[in-house]
Amino acid sequence: MNHFFPRFQAVAGGLLAVLLMAQCSATRENETPSMAARARANETQAATSVAAPAAPATPATDAAVAPADAANPPGTATAAAAPVAPAAVAVKRSNAEYKTDIKTATATLKTKPRDFDAYLNRGRANAALKNYREALTDFNMALRLKPTNADALYNRGLTRVKTKEFNAAISDFGKVLRYRPEDKEAFFGRGLAKMSLDNFKGAIPDFNKAIELDNSYADAYEYRGICYSSINKPEDARRDLEKAAQLNPEATQSLKRYAKQ
Repeated sequence: MNHFFPRFQAVAGGLLAVLLMAQCSATRENETPSMAARARANETQAATSVAAPAAPATPATDAAVAPADAANPPGTATAAAAPVAPAAVAVKRSNAEYKTDIKTATATLKTKPRDFDAYLNRGRANAALKNYREALTDFNMALRLKPTNADALYNRGLTRVKTKEFNAAISDFGKVLRYRPEDKEAFFGRGLAKMSLDNFKGAIPDFNKAIELDNSYADAYEYRGICYSSINKPEDARRDLEKAAQLNPEATQSLKRYAKQ
């Protein structure tokens, strides 16, 4: 099971890295940038993420913006590799900065043990440092305080993909969509988790929705193309992979690998 194609696996890891970097930031209500774009935007805001949290990209990483509480009330495929996210423009935050975020949040929790933002920010920083178990503990605590918060659910979903808890990740992304029904990253993340379980056919509707919400979503075209290739729909696969390569030159690798002649 989990027979990732080489690029799919590498890309999934690279994209998730970007997404988890996006966790160190937050997304404002009604904003739904691509997972990779969210990660980049989060990096530029990360320096102030703990003092003034912002709201996550995530599938496939680290950033922070103020939580959106207004909208979130109290077959056989060969091994594949996931698409690589577009190159980030923002300067990546250092591990030392993430560690500072953790220290700041921990200090806050000593005096305010029910501080939702501190748990969420510490979880994002832990995820950025690949401390996934610690991150999950923080997201779980945040969700005890605000069970319907879409940002915490989304970040936990991304982290669960990294820990290969794919069914749990699918559940988290599904909950995000209850509160943010047009969150294209949640659709993408759920599709990615389904692909990780070799459920290529089941992932396609999620990528369809992500593309419907953003018709320039290169990663969604690329992953959907890989899904089509995996279920022996070569014409659909080539169409999507060519589109993905037009939008993101790095997808050319997937075009060469999965678009059958």
